[in-house]
Amino acid sequence: MLRIIHTADVHLGARHDDLGEQAAAQRERQFAAFKAAVDLALSERVDLFLIAGDLFDSNVQPRRSVERVAAELKRLVDSKIRTVVIPGTHDCYDRASVYRTYDLAAMAGSAPGDDLVTVLDPDHASIHLPALDAVVHGRVFPTKRAPHSPLRDSVGATGTAAADTGTGTPRATWQIGMVHGSIAIPGKTEGDEVVVTTAEIAASGLDYVALGHWHSAQSGKAGAVTYAYAGAPEAVALDQDRAGKVLLVTLDANAGSRSVTVEERVVGRTRFEKVDIDASTVAGQPALVGMLFARADPDLVLDARLVGVRRDDLDLDLTEMETALAPGFLKVRIRDASVPALTDGPLPSPDTIVGAFIRDLEARIVALEAAGSSDEAAEQRDALRLGRLLLSGHEVSL
Repeated sequence: MLRIIHTADVHLGARHDDLGEQAAAQRERQFAAFKAAVDLALSERVDLFLIAGDLFDSNVQPRRSVERVAAELKRLVDSKIRTVVIPGTHDCYDRASVYRTYDLAAMAGSAPGDDLVTVLDPDHASIHLPALDAVVHGRVFPTKRAPHSPLRDSVGATGTAAADTGTGTPRATWQIGMVHGSIAIPGKTEGDEVVVTTAEIAASGLDYVALGHWHSAQSGKAGAVTYAYAGAPEAVALDQDRAGKVLLVTLDANAGSRSVTVEERVVGRTRFEKVDIDASTVAGQPALVGMLFARADPDLVLDARLVGVRRDDLDLDLTEMETALAPGFLKVRIRDASVPALTDGPLPSPDTIVGAFIRDLEARIVALEAAGSSDEAAEQRDALRLGRLLLSGHEVSL
């Protein structure tokens, strides 16, 4: 049996320009999630720790940041847990690579010639780990954009438990692949820097392919090969509600039967919550702010949406509410998808200004909604609401 922690897309050192004063705190949350992944590897007593690219958000990193990472990897070294890293697209192995500038293995306490910490590079596409009876393959290119699929020269159908037949694949029970890139999706991934296909995965002969690049945890199978994205261990952007995890992977061979199981484990702190609020139940802006603030949590990204039919006199300023709520949340967003009601009850005479106005706008709204023009219909409903208020003598704020 071989047990693995698979992570990727940690993006340490990300700038988070959109977070303002919270940027530094989010960088610390990302490092805390990486530390939690190491903690998990130690508590689960795994054999192997895989980092499938974008450990760093860029190749421009101060030495102190690399030293923090090395100190965490040293904890694995001290417990004889092996680590294999591949560069990604943010920390690619170009001429300015952070992995050229710093010897991460040496900084983590891995002695020359041992296999406790390995960073694969263009000259070293695999590492044989005899103590684990495993080979880890990870084709790395010296440019951000790959000239071809990193699985083009993969192990092949005879790779599993095969002897070296001149292909450079040592004899080992387990053949594991690492790729930082996208699985091909027609019409969506053609512009991506690194792309592999499920057909290539199926033909690789690997037992497991550890993927990075997509920030949401997900897994699948291509032929007999299990593959998975670990996702980012902590959200890099605050709309990534499938981030926050690493994968615990178990490869087992027993009486001729081989199996691979993938379990998601939470290491990130960020939580996401979406809530729909019936606008007809909202008494006013102070009441809505109070209701939402009751959910306050510094680790929560709250996405609140007003839905349903709203009263004409419900006066809300979304920006004001978001500003008022901001101190209680990691991030809060309020959207108004509610619509004003059509006129209820008997209409004023069509000979009056009010009657003519209401009939004209409501006819347009009905036609637009019937035609599927929901955005235009919503604008017309809002115009109807404002018009009704103005024509009845109310003050209107825009």
